[in-house]
Amino acid sequence: IGGLDDIIDSIKENVIYPLVYPNVFSKTSSLLSNPKGILLYGPPGCGKTMLAKAIAKESGANFINLHISTLTDKYYGESQKLVNALFSLAHKLEPTIIFIDEIDSFLRDRRSQDHEATAMMKAEFMSLWDGLVSDSSSRIIILGATNRPNDIDQAIIRRMPKRYSVQLPNLSQRVTLLKLMLKDAKLDENLKLEEIAKRTNHYSGSDIKELCRAAVMIPVREYIRSIDKDLNDAVIDTNDLRPVKLEDFFPSEKNDDFIRNATVELD
Repeated sequence: IGGLDDIIDSIKENVIYPLVYPNVFSKTSSLLSNPKGILLYGPPGCGKTMLAKAIAKESGANFINLHISTLTDKYYGESQKLVNALFSLAHKLEPTIIFIDEIDSFLRDRRSQDHEATAMMKAEFMSLWDGLVSDSSSRIIILGATNRPNDIDQAIIRRMPKRYSVQLPNLSQRVTLLKLMLKDAKLDENLKLEEIAKRTNHYSGSDIKELCRAAVMIPVREYIRSIDKDLNDAVIDTNDLRPVKLEDFFPSEKNDDFIRNATVELD
């Protein structure tokens, strides 16, 4: 995952290795067992969900992407049974990562008003979570992601000792992302990725991906329009595509220049 090297290194040491080599860590000290709660927080589009899936893949853990709607039931007491079934399944599949995206919407501050059934479901979830914390041999992790960490109940925060801030990429991280995303694209020899990185301050990883997709699409669109025949019958040679240029990433600037020049001529 481009641009998240420091976070990845920490996660490998504190999360993945204890899951992959439980005997080494548990025999050394119970203090080194895998954390039972991890929180990824930061702005939308910065790779929190992708990072969660990467943790599961690297550790070989089974990944349960929990949608809270699956735990809600209109019948009294059924939601608690579903929560119990979730943890029972997680135990059978160990090592297991239970991923909860937008965890703040599920385990928000208890000062907010919850329906009685929802409150009971949360209480059951937290009780079973506490059971994981007290069992150092358990290889189940609750992994949450949120854009609003301040909305999460402090009791939940305490259950997530490992917390990682996944923020907007800085300049060097944006260059890394651009290199990864454009590695297969045909680029103009004069195109400097550093220049694109400088112009994309405050862009998230997903913003940069969409920017690259749109830029690479422009030569393809031009090529398709230049073919005067049915595309199903045409012989497509990608070598005929022109390389992607800097202005393909920022076409609106080119249009602005055209408008400004046209205005001057009219005056």
